[in-house]
Amino acid sequence: MRGPSMSQPFLLAPIAECAPGPPRAEMRLAVLGARGVGKSALIVRFLTKRFIGDYEPNAGKLYCRLVHLEGEQVAVQIQDTPGCAQVQEDPVQVLDALSRCARWAEGFLLVYSITDYSSYESIRPLYQHIRKVHADTRTPIIIVGNKADLLHARQVQTKDGLQLANELGSLFLEISTSENSHGVCDVFQYLCKEISKIHHSSNTDKRRSSIIPRPKSPNMQDLKRRFKQALSPKVK
Repeated sequence: MRGPSMSQPFLLAPIAECAPGPPRAEMRLAVLGARGVGKSALIVRFLTKRFIGDYEPNAGKLYCRLVHLEGEQVAVQIQDTPGCAQVQEDPVQVLDALSRCARWAEGFLLVYSITDYSSYESIRPLYQHIRKVHADTRTPIIIVGNKADLLHARQVQTKDGLQLANELGSLFLEISTSENSHGVCDVFQYLCKEISKIHHSSNTDKRRSSIIPRPKSPNMQDLKRRFKQALSPKVK
C-alpha cells in the first residue's frame, strides 16, 4: 500500500472572513483524503451551504469562518489539503507536509469516496500517521464516506467503513455532500464539539494546577490537650 502524499505549499494564510475583533474561541481542523473524494466541496458546503461540483486542483487552502457552536461564536480554521494518494513526489517532503498539518490541527476529517476503493485504502495510513504525531488519543478523528448518493457506482460498502472505524477506534459517518448540507454540518459540528470538550478539560486542569492548596485545619482536640498539659503543674 502506498503511503499518503501531499503537495507543497501546504499551510497558506487564512482568507479574510475572520475580521479583527475581540478574542474568540478558536478551533483548527484539517480535512485529509485522496484526490477527488470531495474535500473542497465538503468544506464549502459546510461554510456556505452551497454545493459546487467542480474545483481547480487543490493547492491547499486555509478557510476561516465564524460559526456558532452551542451559543458560542467560534473562529474555525479549516485546512483543505491536496490529494493524499497516488502522487509521485519525494516521500520525505510528503511526510513532512503531512506532519506539519497534523501538528497544526486539533481535529481531523479523513474522507474517502464510496465510489473509489483506493481512496478508502488511504485512510488507514493517514490515521496511523496522525496518531504518531498526536500521541494524545483524545485528538478527535472522524472517518467520512462521501458521495453516498452514487449508489450505482459504489465500491466501498457501509460495513467496510464501519469496520475500519471500529478497528481504529474512530467515529464513522457516510454522507452525500451534493444532496444536502445536513449530514455535512453534523460532521463538522460533532468534530467541533469534541475539540471543545478537550479545550474545556485543558482549562480545568490549568485552573486546578494554579490553585494553592489550603493548609489542613489543625486538630482542635489535640491542641486543647497540649494547651492543658502546658498549663498544668508538673508532677514530680
